[in-house]
Amino acid sequence: MSTSTRGGQGPGAGLAQPLTMPSAGRAVAYLGLLVVGAVVGAAGALVQSGWFPGGLLLALAGAAGLFLGGARALGARGGAVAPAAGWMIAVILLTVSRPEGDFLFGAGIGSYLFLLGGIAVAVMCATLARFGQPDGPGARLAK
Repeated sequence: MSTSTRGGQGPGAGLAQPLTMPSAGRAVAYLGLLVVGAVVGAAGALVQSGWFPGGLLLALAGAAGLFLGGARALGARGGAVAPAAGWMIAVILLTVSRPEGDFLFGAGIGSYLFLLGGIAVAVMCATLARFGQPDGPGARLAK
């Protein structure tokens, strides 16, 4: 039995693969998910404090749907990371107070739950999204 890794054969052949650039369509999809993530983050920031328990759950459910939907649509974890990055950028920019002293987030528990809950949802969707097995010959033990 040979352990050569030439030609994609042998143990560990799929572990160290060169980094490739995504296609133009895939890059546009990632950029679109980034923008939609920013919109969902801004909308969630407005909704979460409006109807406290319900608005917070609605904002987090919308974010979870976008993150998981992006991961499923693109079939990669990057599909969840791109909208999560847009969500994070929008939320962080909205937490900064303006020179006039105005700010969007209050100092209540709802704001902290929205920030930490959104981060937790993004991590869960990026790490727990299930994808199909990579292409290649199927292998079963005890053949």
